[in-house]
Amino acid sequence: MDKQLTVRGLVIGAVGSIILTMSSMFIALKLSSVPWPIMFVVLVSMFVLKVCGKTNLQEINVTQTAMSAGAMVAGGLAFTIPGIWMLNPDADISFAQLLAVTLGGVVLGLIFTALFRKYFIETKELPFAMGQAAAATLEVSDRGSKKVALLFVSMAAAGLFTYLRDWKMKITSTIISAKTAAYGSYAGIWLSPMLISIGYIIGPVVIGVWFLGALIGDFGILIGGVEMGLWDSATAADIKASLGIGLMVGTGIGILVKGIIPKAKDIFGSMFSKEQKGDCFINMRWAPFVMIALAFIFTVLTDMGPVASVITILGAWLTTSMSAQCVGQSGINPMEIFGIIILIAAKAFSGIGEVESFFVAAVVAVACGLVGDVMNDFKAGYILKTNPKAQWIAEVVGGLVGGVVSVCILFVILKAYGGEAFGSEMFPAAQASAVAAMVGGISHMPAFVIGLIAATVLYCVNFPVITLGLGVYLPFYLSATAAIGGAIRFLADKLAPSFEKDGKGTIIASGLLGGESIVGVIIAMYCAYQIIKY
Repeated sequence: MDKQLTVRGLVIGAVGSIILTMSSMFIALKLSSVPWPIMFVVLVSMFVLKVCGKTNLQEINVTQTAMSAGAMVAGGLAFTIPGIWMLNPDADISFAQLLAVTLGGVVLGLIFTALFRKYFIETKELPFAMGQAAAATLEVSDRGSKKVALLFVSMAAAGLFTYLRDWKMKITSTIISAKTAAYGSYAGIWLSPMLISIGYIIGPVVIGVWFLGALIGDFGILIGGVEMGLWDSATAADIKASLGIGLMVGTGIGILVKGIIPKAKDIFGSMFSKEQKGDCFINMRWAPFVMIALAFIFTVLTDMGPVASVITILGAWLTTSMSAQCVGQSGINPMEIFGIIILIAAKAFSGIGEVESFFVAAVVAVACGLVGDVMNDFKAGYILKTNPKAQWIAEVVGGLVGGVVSVCILFVILKAYGGEAFGSEMFPAAQASAVAAMVGGISHMPAFVIGLIAATVLYCVNFPVITLGLGVYLPFYLSATAAIGGAIRFLADKLAPSFEKDGKGTIIASGLLGGESIVGVIIAMYCAYQIIKY
């Protein structure tokens, strides 16, 4: 572990976390998205450490883990908290309250990352396409084989495409059908090498289920239901959203019932035994005491109250497992949706106020963002045989640094532009707007209940139902693009099996994924700099 977890690696990772957190916060608010940072930090970590000399793949992997941890923390905060000012521009939130909420989410994310890592990466063997791509990039670059040319040519091609699409605006990003748009459907495709690559790496079966969900949501509910006169467009949109959320919640319950609870001794043993560590790579006896302390802090400092605080912590347990499953199977992490789910539960059982509801959503979204993102790093570490304890310590450093920086940046924006800026053209923050819209509760309860029950049953019979829920909930064009990648993989396996057996397909997909991710992060960082400058 000494040659993997180094002081220089943690310093480089912390500095990188600060930079990525700042850019991620601005871009999440401005463009309502957070570019996946993993491929960018892989190359930056590799370059800096090789310049420093005497490094190895494991030290690079540990450093990248620290560097990437802050980005999704910023996303979890930006996708939820601005909704407070959208509903009340004059809302008075203290720095201490927001810091408690953010760092509370980080700490819960750290705890559940440690507890769930082995289950999702080794036992379930989920793909975690981003993690596979990161590991492949490091291995190919380190060996200097002929495949390195394949990797970097595909990376350059995707980078150039992204530059022309997102910077020069020479290529449209999304092609939407005007006919289906009249029904509220975003049928079409998103021109994204990254999402096509994710579909390729994950494979046709899971991606096929994802696309099936999209067909049900858009062509079944939005278009078909309206055309048959079963409901109007507004009701169709409510049914689609509620069914998608219900399917994802049901998946979470299925994960707990079938996977987590039967293995509770292995997964949680380290929390209660001095000697047994179970599935965990470190002793976690301190975790229950930290959770109790967090419940007290949430109750007193954020005015969430004891019931909502306990629901938040238990909800983070449920939703971080959902986040890990979701990212592992699809590469998508709808952290604000997980926040909405627990927000609604907390309101139902505790009667908390509007502001406190957003606090609940933020804690959960931050925890889910951190777990979902870092599981990709742990997948890369598993492939590269990195010590998971070294990675987890790096995650602690990067996550806590990112938590503090993200709160500072949000307050700087608030002081500079005022609460009216959120939800405006300056900072649309679309996800936070969705959270604000859901503060009132599930819009179509029957569809939610149907989805919840169906998903629980389907998960227990090994059906990849969380991607079905994603397909129902997400815009159709995302699912269609991922389906293209899955279809390419299906054809490659049937028509040219040696292509993938040699690993060339995964190498090309990793390069395409990395090219868009890296250029996307660079553009995001430049845009963030321009916002700060002016």
